[in-house]
Amino acid sequence: MNTVTTTRTPALPGANLADAIVRRSLGGLEHIAAALMAAIIALLLAGVLSRYVLSMPLIWVDDLVSLCFLWLAMIGSTLAMQRNEHLRLTAVLERLPQASRSYVNAFAIMATIAFLAALIEPSITYTRDEWIVRTTGLDISKGWRTAAIPFGIVTMLLVVLAYAWRSTGGRELLSAALVVGSLAAACWGFADELANLGNWNLVIFLVMFVGILLAAGVPIAFCFGLGALSYLAFTTSVPIGIVLNRMDEGMSSFILVSVPVFVLLGCVLDATGMGKAIVDFLASLLGHIKAGMSYVLLGSLFIVSGISGSKVSDMATVAPALFPEMKRRGHKPAGMIALLATGAAMADTVPPSIVLIVVGSIAGVSIAGLFQSGFIVAMVLLLALLLLARWKARNEDMSGVKRASPAVVWKVLLIAAPALVLPFLIRSAVVGGIATATEVSTIAVLYALVIGQALYGGIGVRKLYAMLVDTAALSGAILLILGTAAAMAWSIAQSGMVVQLTSFLTSLPGGWISFMAVTVLVFLVLGCILEGLPAVLLLAPIMFPIAAKLGINDVHYAMVVVVAMNIGLMMPPIGVGFYVACRIGDAKPDDVMFAIWPYLGALFVGLIAIALIPWISTVAL
Repeated sequence: MNTVTTTRTPALPGANLADAIVRRSLGGLEHIAAALMAAIIALLLAGVLSRYVLSMPLIWVDDLVSLCFLWLAMIGSTLAMQRNEHLRLTAVLERLPQASRSYVNAFAIMATIAFLAALIEPSITYTRDEWIVRTTGLDISKGWRTAAIPFGIVTMLLVVLAYAWRSTGGRELLSAALVVGSLAAACWGFADELANLGNWNLVIFLVMFVGILLAAGVPIAFCFGLGALSYLAFTTSVPIGIVLNRMDEGMSSFILVSVPVFVLLGCVLDATGMGKAIVDFLASLLGHIKAGMSYVLLGSLFIVSGISGSKVSDMATVAPALFPEMKRRGHKPAGMIALLATGAAMADTVPPSIVLIVVGSIAGVSIAGLFQSGFIVAMVLLLALLLLARWKARNEDMSGVKRASPAVVWKVLLIAAPALVLPFLIRSAVVGGIATATEVSTIAVLYALVIGQALYGGIGVRKLYAMLVDTAALSGAILLILGTAAAMAWSIAQSGMVVQLTSFLTSLPGGWISFMAVTVLVFLVLGCILEGLPAVLLLAPIMFPIAAKLGINDVHYAMVVVVAMNIGLMMPPIGVGFYVACRIGDAKPDDVMFAIWPYLGALFVGLIAIALIPWISTVAL
């Protein structure tokens, strides 16, 4: 979701025509994506109604949702490509001289083209193989579902080609093509020698090669995919079609259907003003005391996170409502943004957290257990930030600040009450086993739409359509990372390296405590570099079985992983979340960089407590 400024180069001949054709085609894809998103919600609601109200489960609903979901993921990935919204690391690119930047950017484009082109034939073969398999509910060919994969690959390739044609000079593209072609030819020519290196190939292809791609600005999803594809193609006899199989498996878990639905819920929350209503209520209660606005900011993030499940949505909802008053009371912009960023990191374990849903899906951990534990863990982190905020506000000027009258408090409570109910509805339904996270997410969207329409001004048709398209693009970017990370994790697992790593980590002096220390360090670093979620996707299948061997509760371990990842996400100078918070707060990262460290320190103290005291994570189970 980061963009990079590159040296302006003349467009190649015919670029405008090619770009116009692709853009016109993508307009139709936006309509399809919005329709698929609406269909998924309607189907899930129909399934909930038939199961819990009519006691007549519709067995075909899951099949149809699965079909729509994969098509949504692939079309959404194409839209994200066209919008330049695929997550990538830009810290290295931004520090390169302008003259070099265009060549490195061309290399990133050509590497992406090479990956997509290499998967066209295997994806068609994969779909052909799936065509003979029939679904259990609808009794139709699974090929109707998996056809989304070659379709998405081809459309993404067309988008990248049009972008390259429009924005990159012929000299840069030719140089990049020669570099990519030479690397592929060299690996192919030395395939026998590479095969003899054994697990050193993991370091070459899945560490060094992926690292180079990340530094060059290749989107993270394609870095993982290229790493897995190159490793399998040049060092093993495994068919590269397995990459498609793993990608399909990584993107198609039914629990992941809740991801785009919760993303949409965050959009609804922001558009209707439900989040602002919660902020106003907390401000009326706490705004008159020292550090009161800091308490309101943290409390708002805690509650709002329990509705939207998205850090970006949380920060975008809370910051505009509170920052003007905080500035009036003497808060420095750098300190406000530091508190905003770390508050968002704190609140990421509050249900319904998209990260918790993904971790539960990938690692096989109970979603209900994660939701129960996540609430308590977030409370511990919240307490650490509240104590620091109170200490820093010891000299805050409270002159002229009046306490809200009971009448005002009662009025804003009435306005906020429908919004305040939602996070408790979501948590109690999942934890109580009444409904799954996927079912609850659809109920929450319906509730938010109805209440928003009745009490908060509603959402127009055009706005709703734009939200559905935005949800598809963001979800596509997330789900493609899930798929390629699954392929990369499978590559590591089939190498036998996991057995060696397990033996090493389980024999560390200090037992489970040393393993926890390694976990914290690894996820702090990778959360900083890989935006967190990809790090979890990559390492969860490897680290969770090791934790189980050491007797660590899976929910406890998941909490440590997620909290460490979130702290890393906000750590300057690389953490992506840090820059998102700076952008939302309209401040220079250099100004915020020093202010955020005390708050990160408070979170780290909370993380150490969570890691060393299993009771914090397991008391609610």
